[in-house]
Amino acid sequence: MKEKIVNFVNDVVKEMKKVTWPTREELKESTTIVIVVCILIAIFTYVIDMSVSQILKGIY
Repeated sequence: MKEKIVNFVNDVVKEMKKVTWPTREELKESTTIVIVVCILIAIFTYVIDMSVSQILKGIY
């Protein structure tokens, strides 16, 4: 069991050395895109929710 854990940790270390980490600028850009998209989806969901609410109020 101990050998399996050691092998796993060694494999993780090897794989992490292969990772290409983003630069600070790439990270800022990606974060900005994610925040903007989240805001747009929230606005879209709000508009749809309000529209459906108004339609249902009109029906009942």
